[in-house]
Amino acid sequence: MRFWHQWSVRARITLFAGIVAALLSVLLGTVLLVAINRLATEYLTKQIGSAGDRVAYTLQRGPLSNPLPHGQIRNLQVVDPQGKVAAASPGLQGKPRMAGFMPPDGKTIETSIVCGGVFPRDECDIVVARRVQRFGEAWIVYSAAPVIPHLVHPKLAGMLILGAVFLTTVITYGSHRIVGRALEPVDTMRSELDEINATCPERRVPVPPGRDELHGLAESVNHTLDRLQGAMEQQRQFASDASHDLRSPITAMRAEVEDAMLAPERSDVKVLGDSLLTSLDRLQAIVSDLLMIARLDAGAPGILEPVGLSHLVDSELNRRHSTLKIKREVEPGVCVIGDRLRLARLFTNLMDNAARHADSSITVSVYKRPGGPSGDPRFPGGAAVLEVRDDGAGIAPDKREIVFQRFTRLDAARSKDAGGTGLGLPIARQIAEISGGTLTLEPSERGARFILRLPLATLSDQGC
Repeated sequence: MRFWHQWSVRARITLFAGIVAALLSVLLGTVLLVAINRLATEYLTKQIGSAGDRVAYTLQRGPLSNPLPHGQIRNLQVVDPQGKVAAASPGLQGKPRMAGFMPPDGKTIETSIVCGGVFPRDECDIVVARRVQRFGEAWIVYSAAPVIPHLVHPKLAGMLILGAVFLTTVITYGSHRIVGRALEPVDTMRSELDEINATCPERRVPVPPGRDELHGLAESVNHTLDRLQGAMEQQRQFASDASHDLRSPITAMRAEVEDAMLAPERSDVKVLGDSLLTSLDRLQAIVSDLLMIARLDAGAPGILEPVGLSHLVDSELNRRHSTLKIKREVEPGVCVIGDRLRLARLFTNLMDNAARHADSSITVSVYKRPGGPSGDPRFPGGAAVLEVRDDGAGIAPDKREIVFQRFTRLDAARSKDAGGTGLGLPIARQIAEISGGTLTLEPSERGARFILRLPLATLSDQGC
């Protein structure tokens, strides 16, 4: 079995086809031999019976001659009513009767196989016994011929063997060629895949014509390569953006330290410390967001438990200190299933984003929406909705999806505070999607309006 798995698919199919062809050839040859043997036996039995009929006709119409004339059937005997051989063909002169059976009452002919006796040793003959009325007495005419061998004739057996070998060879060779042609596109795809690497991610495998399984396989491979190329480009862009964002605070800290070292007498330790702490805070925020994105991209499972979205929002707002006015419109008892820490991170990111760009106030709303035909079809069991709105400059409609891309920061209209890492909103959307919900930026009369929708917890899950 181990060697079987080491063979190529082409070799396996070819061997399997050859074995099947050989078995079918043997089966076909056996069936043909059996059929030919049966037909030949039936024909020979008729000939034997006809030879006995001719002797019986002569016996009924005229005097009995001894030895009996014969044709192709050479074994003939006539037995009188007393059971003695009255006449025989030349080869059976002076020998006892060839068979002891007679046609049963009501029948004139009976056929049986007789071995040995007057026949050569190890030979069996087909014997036909016919009852004949002569002078009012019952006489028996026996006619016989050797049984036809199972192989009928050596030449016929040889022809069948050669035919089986030829048929097996043709089927095996044909299967090898057909499988080889069928697998040519696979070999081509494999060769192309072996040559695709990071330096040429745009290359694709050739798609064979037709609409068969190989055509579908090639299209699936190309779709996979498209996704891999997109992921590779995204990772490259991510690495580039991350290195740029990390470089900025590091460069600023290096410049501050170098200036202090060049002129230590004019450096104020407190001013230098405050400046370094600001850069370190930004560096820490970037690293923290990068670690969160790495965990989310790796598919790290969260803790799924009933979470009171209303209670979570109230708790986070109570801990938050802000100079902005925060309006709460929180409906009690809104419950979802998710990871409490991740959902808290999502809400914090939305609030941080709103705080950076609001003019004077932020409005936070939590409420339920029905599902099914009368509600949101994406949430058949109903949706928990969280809205975070600010009264800032807002975002242009054509840039509402761009803000969810990593390291994206818009122009000065939304850049009151440069402290953002450009990862808060992408992290928030990724957490929403992992939790089975959506996070979108939707039209608003003023400012930006972020809406989070999550599936409502069922009654059996209510424990929050």
